[in-house]
Amino acid sequence: MVQEIRIEELLQRHKMQEITLIDVRSQSEFADATIPGSLNIPLFDDEERAVIGTLYKQVSFDAAKEKGLEVVSAKLPQYIKQFASIPGPKAVFCWRGGMRSKTTATLLSLMDIRVARLQGGFRSFRKWVVDFLEHYELTKPAIVINGYTGSGKTELLRQLAQKGLPVLDLEGMAGHRGSIFGQVGLTPNNQKTFEALLALRLQELDNSPYILLEAESKRIGKINIPDFLMEAKAKGEQLFVALPLEKRVAHILEEYKPSLHKAACIQAFDHIRSRIHTPIAAEIHGHLQEERFAEAVALLLAYYYDPRYTHANLQYEQRVVCSVETVEDGVDAVLQQINERFPISSVNNGTIRA
Repeated sequence: MVQEIRIEELLQRHKMQEITLIDVRSQSEFADATIPGSLNIPLFDDEERAVIGTLYKQVSFDAAKEKGLEVVSAKLPQYIKQFASIPGPKAVFCWRGGMRSKTTATLLSLMDIRVARLQGGFRSFRKWVVDFLEHYELTKPAIVINGYTGSGKTELLRQLAQKGLPVLDLEGMAGHRGSIFGQVGLTPNNQKTFEALLALRLQELDNSPYILLEAESKRIGKINIPDFLMEAKAKGEQLFVALPLEKRVAHILEEYKPSLHKAACIQAFDHIRSRIHTPIAAEIHGHLQEERFAEAVALLLAYYYDPRYTHANLQYEQRVVCSVETVEDGVDAVLQQINERFPISSVNNGTIRA
């Protein structure tokens, strides 16, 4: 008999690294959205799924079932080997906990490979995410990392996260850097994936005395930030990281690697070109064409990003300015500010636990 597992138990065991999650849906379904951290071993690939779905709609359920059996039979030995190579407890899921996960669990059980089957499938996880975010109340204070474009705010937060601090890396969850150039060199996540990552991270940080996040706008690329985070940002304590202009330019060049993505950079610039004084815009475009990226970035900061950032942050009159020379200096400065506010933080073996 196939063992079923509820989404709450599955997530708890996955969080404790006690179980491996395996999505048996097709590659495109997996790429669209899955439970973060899952592996993908499709029972049917995209083409096979399309053929079987057409038979089901245009002929009959029995015809689709027969075709499915034919497809699975041909790939069964390799399919079993893939699961057998994964050590420890496992759980499988499909879209709604239907035929694909049931078939997989049944076939594996015949080969003495025991797997649990997620009750309700991926749909139950998606419902959990939506319910979690809809009813989530952020009661802990927010420390908001502010700073002009290129100040290394995201890298700073990543380094703080590596030290064990309660960071919400919203840009990392979105797969986007937030600006018009934000997806250059990246593959952005969709809203469903972002929300899944956010819900799981908030659950991880449930016992933290505060959260750290970057001063994002309501949208990161095509991702919408929940209202409770925007409210937390507005009420939070603002730490402004001030990095010299030349260091900001160097950081942007290192982060975006425009020499590898020249066409994408020019295409992104075309979206904002009309918002910049015409002679300056022409100069920036010429620098991009000639691969004089440092000059282009410096002009973009001076005539587009810095003025917009200054205007957007006039509301934050009360802020702590951390003037630093490097991102690493910024990490130290933020740590100092946090430890002044939360002195219960301690350093153990290089990891800070709050």
